[in-house]
Amino acid sequence: MLDVCLLGTGGMMPLPHRWLTALMTRYNGSNLLIDCGEGTQIAIKEKGWSFKPIDIICFTHFHADHISGLPGLLLTMGNAERTEPLTVIGPKGLTRVVGALRTIAPELPFEIQCIEIDGAEEDFELFGYQIHAFRVSHNVLCYGYQIKIPRIGRFYVEEARAKAIPQKYWNRLQHGQTVEENGKRYTPDMVLGPPRKGIKVTYCTDTRPTDTIIQSAAKSDLFICEGMYAEKEKLAKAKQYKHMTFYEAAELALKAEVEELWLTHFSPSLVRAETYMPQVKQIFQNSSLGFDGRAIELDFKEE
Repeated sequence: MLDVCLLGTGGMMPLPHRWLTALMTRYNGSNLLIDCGEGTQIAIKEKGWSFKPIDIICFTHFHADHISGLPGLLLTMGNAERTEPLTVIGPKGLTRVVGALRTIAPELPFEIQCIEIDGAEEDFELFGYQIHAFRVSHNVLCYGYQIKIPRIGRFYVEEARAKAIPQKYWNRLQHGQTVEENGKRYTPDMVLGPPRKGIKVTYCTDTRPTDTIIQSAAKSDLFICEGMYAEKEKLAKAKQYKHMTFYEAAELALKAEVEELWLTHFSPSLVRAETYMPQVKQIFQNSSLGFDGRAIELDFKEE
């Protein structure tokens, strides 16, 4: 099961009812954070989730509304007596940017390991998460992220018994481990079927629509996408500043054949966003507005 929480949904500046951009997931005791705008640690507190288990932070890009909350969060994690290393992933220049922000958070009881994304796309596997970073189209180097929780194939008890595999090894084989005993070698493929559909969440913001987004978001259980502007007359502004409208996000969701779309990263000038949703739903029915603290539990689907 993967817990997903949209901590902040604002763009450019925080508002009294809207924190800046951040998303957190929880899986198997490990938390992953995408972006860390101003107020993120307050949003985490409001949700009742914990700072200490954050093992990975992914940054889309280095505009302040996506990263300005990092120094305070690092200090809070240190005060929570965290000692395990923290992995930070982001565009080229990440090490320099994090180092500069740490000027006001210099003494931490844990190591920060920076991984700079190399190229248009890159894959990482950490703490049970499969992370796919893909370049999007903003006015600075910017990436979206696809988060997958893989699911192994079904365990066939009949096969294990027919091959006389001792039951004490079944659990290890079921978790993908190879076992050797007394000259005999037991491998997972002897008892497991093909991999089953896992859980997939795709997140992108600060971008124009691209084919890469469609490809990366394809068949996602949840697609969280920026909707900077809802007013149709602001399409020219969206193009100028390389952002998206509600309707463009819905078109991406439709083409990617996702299960559900949450809109996020709203312009500070956007009011009564709900009044635009009927038009959005005409494009992609299962669309809805994100809001601070919105959360969902995604589980593996039975086949």
